[in-house]
Amino acid sequence: MHWYVIHTKPRQEQRALFNLAQQGYNCYLPLLTTEKLHLGALALVQEPLFARYLFIRLDASQSGKSWAPIRSTLGVNRLVSFGTEPAKVGTDLIEALRCHSKRQHQQPKRLFNQGDRVQIKDGPFAGLEAIYQMTDGERRAMVLIELLSRPSQLIIAPGSLRKLPASECASSY
Repeated sequence: MHWYVIHTKPRQEQRALFNLAQQGYNCYLPLLTTEKLHLGALALVQEPLFARYLFIRLDASQSGKSWAPIRSTLGVNRLVSFGTEPAKVGTDLIEALRCHSKRQHQQPKRLFNQGDRVQIKDGPFAGLEAIYQMTDGERRAMVLIELLSRPSQLIIAPGSLRKLPASECASSY
């Protein structure tokens, strides 16, 4: 038994995974837990680690389950291959991805981290740079802005913030 790579249709990784599992195939879709803005609030979402790809474990011998139904499964585009040979993936790589996924699930990737430089997108402070402090538990963010030559705290909706790349950050607090 070896692991192979399935190329899915756009944003149909979960659908392909479900339909392949319903047919009795052993599949693995590594997921990444990340923080995203949803309706103006921060929310934790799971998305595929590799967009449009998942892994399937197949028996290469003649006694194994047929590979033919894979191509016609809803959500599946094709089995990744090099020439006529399907692309094999080592079991050690799959195990490493599983370990990484477990660790990452415990520490999700945050959209904003303490100390990040952000820009306020709207409202009376639109265009001002600030330093992200934390989420306050009520779906709002606390940032520091410089008013009258001193830092001041401001509570604001996370949807009103834009993270600044390091090159755009000019002033320091």
